[in-house]
Amino acid sequence: QVQLVESGGGLVQAGGSLRLSCAASGIIFSINHMGWYRQAPGKERELVAVITDNGSTNYADSVKGRFTISRDNAKNTVYLQMNSLKPEDTAVYYCNADWTARVRGVMIAGVTWGQGTQVTVSS
Repeated sequence: QVQLVESGGGLVQAGGSLRLSCAASGIIFSINHMGWYRQAPGKERELVAVITDNGSTNYADSVKGRFTISRDNAKNTVYLQMNSLKPEDTAVYYCNADWTARVRGVMIAGVTWGQGTQVTVSS
């Protein structure tokens, strides 16, 4: 019922910046948490940042002070501003959202992942 489309990845030099976007579409009643995760080659997927529907945020220690997550509830879109990028930030970044929807009068809930966008930081 809900799809996520990410954009904004790419190749950047160390110290540079990128902004990721993730737009949700579909039969949406509400979107609760929206977050960004990343997975580097040979590593587990890890949380980068998450934002609740009222704007509360939480970050991985490795990105605090460098990354900022935000959302536009009117557009069902979440953003990740990444500054002072490091080579160790290189990974595929995935958007995630947990949502509720009304289908034929019944409320359902679910979690959707985006397709991922590659971020590569060169040294």
